[in-house]
This record gives sequence, C-alpha cells and structure tokens, in this order.
Amino acid sequence: MAGDPRTRRIEANGLSFHVTDSGEGPPVVLLHGFPDTSALWRNQIVALVEAGFRCIAPDMRGRGRSDRPDDVADYALTNMVRDVAGVLDALGVDRAHVVGHDWGAGVAWLFASLMPDRTETLTAISVGFPGAGGPPDLEALQKSWYRLLIQFEGIAEEAMRRNDWRLFRELLRQASDIDRYIKELSDPEALTAGLNWYRANLPPESFLRDPRPLPPVQAPTLGIWSTGDDYLTEKPMLASADHVTGSWRYERFEGAGHWIPLDEPERLNRLILEHIS
Repeated sequence: MAGDPRTRRIEANGLSFHVTDSGEGPPVVLLHGFPDTSALWRNQIVALVEAGFRCIAPDMRGRGRSDRPDDVADYALTNMVRDVAGVLDALGVDRAHVVGHDWGAGVAWLFASLMPDRTETLTAISVGFPGAGGPPDLEALQKSWYRLLIQFEGIAEEAMRRNDWRLFRELLRQASDIDRYIKELSDPEALTAGLNWYRANLPPESFLRDPRPLPPVQAPTLGIWSTGDDYLTEKPMLASADHVTGSWRYERFEGAGHWIPLDEPERLNRLILEHIS
C-alpha cells in the first residue's frame, strides 16, 4: 500500500538511528519531540508519500530504537541538528523540507537557521523560534511548571512512574498515544534519556541568560499553534515572524490540543502539502 513505512538503521554523528524512509520524490524530514518517536508522523507519512514525496522520520537521539547517549550534555539541540544533517548525508540528501513538532520544532528552527543551504521550507508546529517570545509571562510559567520538576534527576523519573504512571498520565492527558508512551518509557534508561532533552536545554540557569543570537530563517516558513495546547503559549510563535526573512504564514488551530499531527491530521496534512508543493 502507498505510504507503508520502510525502516533502516543509519549511522550518523557517532550514533545509530532508527529511521523511517518511505516514498520517492522531494525529501521531507519529520522531527518529533518528547515523549514521541517517529510514530508521531504515521498519518503525515501516508499522505505525503501518496502525494509524491519522500518521508524521512528518525527516532531522535535517546528515543525509540535510536541510541541513547549517557551524558545530559549530549542532548543539546545543537547535537540534534548535527544528527539530522548526518542522517540526510547518509541518505544522500542535500536539501529537504523540514517539519518539526514540540522539541522537534526546536531542532527544525535551529536547522533552518544554521543550515539555510539545506532547508527548502520549514514547518514548525507548536514551538516558536528559540527565544522569540522573550521572558516568560505568567501563563507561560504556569504551563511550563513541569520543566522544573524534570530537573531533579531520579526524583522526576520516580514521580512519573509511581502509582501506575499517575502523574505522567495527568501531565499528558491530551495525548491519544499515552499507552504507547508508557510502554516505550518503562525502561528506566529510556525515560531518563527523554527527560535529558529538558535537562540539557532548559536548565534553571537558563532563566539568567539571554538567548543566543541566531541567524534568521531564510526558508519559506509555516508556523502552527493550537489554542488547546496545555504546555505552550501563542506568543513565541507569533513573534517568530520577526526571525524569518523568507515568506511567513501562521495558522491557528482553534480548540486543538498539543498533538496536532495525531489530533488534526487531515488539516495538518493539507497545510503541509500546500506549503511544500
């Protein structure tokens, strides 16, 4: 059937990655966040392959069946940008349409900013350009309280697993894939690797420093945010327009939750295809 995923192992940036690579045509790289894997994109892969695109969706470092480095610092987003470049190199891809959600959107923004010659278009879902929103307001602080808990290594893992993952289930009450997540994260090393994304990139000292200046994104960019997102506010996505020198389009999903690729696949697929075609 068109869109059936093919998987392979890719060696890149010193790690081994599990990568879904399906279809033929212009390449689209799909980058997930936490606690997802490349399975997040199952609805998009089918639609994009049927429309004549090649979909490349890695399990990002520390997630799914990809390698899990040991050190917190290994999970810096700049390392993940190099992972994406390495995967594309291994597949013989010079330029790609880049699509990211959640942490994957953060990686996608950085990739498009730092590697403009490799970015055809950018689609950023839920997360805006790094630092675009400025200091967090009260709404952003309230929505992101869990990031402080995650900084307590060992305590956060135990708190999330306790009582049949009660706290984790409450935090992710919007997620339709909650049982999949719990199964994948039942290995303690897998949970720690996933939480290390936050520890490497959002440590408490990040409140004391200004965002690092980054080049603006030159590629045509589509930003998407949903009003029912429990974790992220709209301000950073709106402010991202000031960090794009290519064309900018913003789409607001009324009433949708955080997991737009799973909850609003038809509308999202239509927008992505409009943007990259």
